[in-house]
Amino acid sequence: MAIARWNGEIIAESEKTEMVEGNHYFPAESVHAQYLRPSDTTSVCPWKGTASYYTLHVNGEDNPDAAWYYPEPKDAAANIKGHVAFWNGVEVSEN
Repeated sequence: MAIARWNGEIIAESEKTEMVEGNHYFPAESVHAQYLRPSDTTSVCPWKGTASYYTLHVNGEDNPDAAWYYPEPKDAAANIKGHVAFWNGVEVSEN
């Protein structure tokens, strides 16, 4: 079981994540959507494609662009379509 936590709350938890470049990508349905706020930020990975971001909003605090996903990943990263990963202070642990 992989668990993502930030600011005292569990943001996501899943027994089936996809590991890519050391990051757990959580299935979208395992992420607690009430903590996600859309962001206009994007970035480009040469082999995964264009990433979109969410700002986490938890217990009255924001963590800008702390979650990302690939809406239309390139073929090499097709396994992470519909998945969300975290960084920027989000603690991801395995239990």
